[in-house]
Amino acid sequence: MNAALPSGGNLYLIVGYDGSDPAVRALDTAVSLLRGREGSIEVLYAAHLTTAEMLSPDAIAEVEESFGEIAKDLRAQAAEQLHGREDRWTFGQSEGIITDILVGAAEKTRDAHPGDNVAIVVGSSSQARHRLVGSVAVSLARHAPVPLLIVP
Repeated sequence: MNAALPSGGNLYLIVGYDGSDPAVRALDTAVSLLRGREGSIEVLYAAHLTTAEMLSPDAIAEVEESFGEIAKDLRAQAAEQLHGREDRWTFGQSEGIITDILVGAAEKTRDAHPGDNVAIVVGSSSQARHRLVGSVAVSLARHAPVPLLIVP
């Protein structure tokens, strides 16, 4: 499985994570890819709150609190999945479009670790309108500044 990425240098993987089956498979794949190599996994959750401007201040506060609770639950789920690798992963949460967040994280990681290998790992969704991959994967395939691994 490691043959898909260059063998030299450390490996930094950015994983889009929302707790869904495709995201769980993507995180499992990232763990497998990192096995026996130096590097880390950055697990990212994004909440897309496009209608926030139409909400009252109280409703916005409630939505943000819910976002925080969901992120806390997802972090705990990821921690369970990554048990024993505490020093090799981080969890981040952001508001915005997941593809933009993953691309931004990949660019930042690539710039911080020149000469090392950086890749984005996402799961494909069988529920998507596209036959093989979801819209996030399709958008990343067009815009990712680093290699992209789409996990079936």
